[in-house]
Amino acid sequence: MTAHKIKSLSEATQQVKAWQKAGQKVVFTNGCFDLLHLGHVDYLEKARNLGDQLVLGLNTDSSVSRFKGPERPLQDQNSRARVLAALEFVNLIVLFDEDTPFNLISKLVPDILVKGSDYLADNIVGADVVKQNGGVVKTIDFVPGYSTTHIVEKIKRTT
Repeated sequence: MTAHKIKSLSEATQQVKAWQKAGQKVVFTNGCFDLLHLGHVDYLEKARNLGDQLVLGLNTDSSVSRFKGPERPLQDQNSRARVLAALEFVNLIVLFDEDTPFNLISKLVPDILVKGSDYLADNIVGADVVKQNGGVVKTIDFVPGYSTTHIVEKIKRTT
């Protein structure tokens, strides 16, 4: 089973510290990942390749609704977490309910913070925390043409 990859914040914090103590580089990224598609898989695989362990902060259902609107998420947080946990290059998932992952990043203090290249590195939430602790912030280009919003729009047009 892959459900063991889904941890509470306290469990995730302990695991990240253990990995770091063992000399492993911990990469962190976050998102909604509502309908898993090629863009997500490509992004997460590239993020994982930047270090030894990939920690994914996953928005809870209520935070997705606040961010994306009342029709989202399409899949509940447990479903999204289990699907993501099945990816071999995702090592740990922790859910967060806040509007940003700042608290999560502040507690985990990853070595590498990653977001999509639609963000400027200096504007990424938690970048200051990571840099102050000797880490780095990186951005990854998205695969053009892939987004959950576009998939939803296409489904609506064809029904």
